[in-house]
Amino acid sequence: MEDQTIIDLFELRSEKAVGELAEKYGRLCNRIAVNILKNDRDAEECVNDAYLGVWNTIPPQRPEKLGSYVCRIVRNLAVKQYHYNTAQKRNSYYDAALEELSECLPSSENVEETCDARELAEALNRFLATLDKESRMLFVRRYWYADSVSALAEMFQLNPHTVSVRLSRMRQKLNRFLKEEGIIE
Repeated sequence: MEDQTIIDLFELRSEKAVGELAEKYGRLCNRIAVNILKNDRDAEECVNDAYLGVWNTIPPQRPEKLGSYVCRIVRNLAVKQYHYNTAQKRNSYYDAALEELSECLPSSENVEETCDARELAEALNRFLATLDKESRMLFVRRYWYADSVSALAEMFQLNPHTVSVRLSRMRQKLNRFLKEEGIIE
């Protein structure tokens, strides 16, 4: 079913909308949540909460890209649950990906002091536009979808070491780019 038709069902408050959303984007949403949380139960709850979030926000919102909209909600809920789950302990899967980027991106306090989140997001989008398609996909899969290096190596048919080196070089390039943009010092 087309996204706009699903959105129309949400606006009509039809319960069929949630089923259609789950059928079209359920596997992707679950994968995002599992990659971040590494726990099937928490991931399932997170995805269900995301469906409720979509139900509660359409209307009044009418997203242009329903897939991106629901994935963003899932990711935000999963990250929130992840922080709750790991408040007193360390989860090496997602923390590793976050630590990789920490040297490039300013801390949340610095972001508020030096630029707003929208400016940083626009700079990241400009940076991603400078990358070739495969590099852009590697970067997004690692740092948005939280795929492991080994999963990326399998997905892109590369050696895990090659993936690590390419990600490292992209982080260095991102760091230089953000300095040139005046986002970080």
